[in-house]
Amino acid sequence: MGRILLIDDDPAFTRFLGDYIRENYPLLQVEIRNNPVAALHSIKTGGYDLMLIDLEMPAMDGLKLLKFAVETGMDKNRIVILSGRDADFLHGLCPMGTCLAVLNKFEARQKAVLDMVFSSLNRKAGAV
Repeated sequence: MGRILLIDDDPAFTRFLGDYIRENYPLLQVEIRNNPVAALHSIKTGGYDLMLIDLEMPAMDGLKLLKFAVETGMDKNRIVILSGRDADFLHGLCPMGTCLAVLNKFEARQKAVLDMVFSSLNRKAGAV
């Protein structure tokens, strides 16, 4: 089973995205953390195939979580930064190679990219 860690301080968004993943990608297991500081323990214990991290959260922003995750051994190419900001802003903040992708979580075209990532991970989980 593919393991995903979703870190976002918006419970309505995490509930929506978690339900979407569970309904459409049955081989993926989603763990949700709405508190970025509490998510540090989850990141440290590791074992995730993908991390989805909100950029802007109180107490600790997504870039600090990204840095922590990479320092504790997570492959940066398995991390997606999500934000309500526009794509140009996000790409300026996180240039190519910083992580797998930076996506606006409310744009339909960006959702298609996220679906490609989920689909690939779901296929890999089925091949194991």
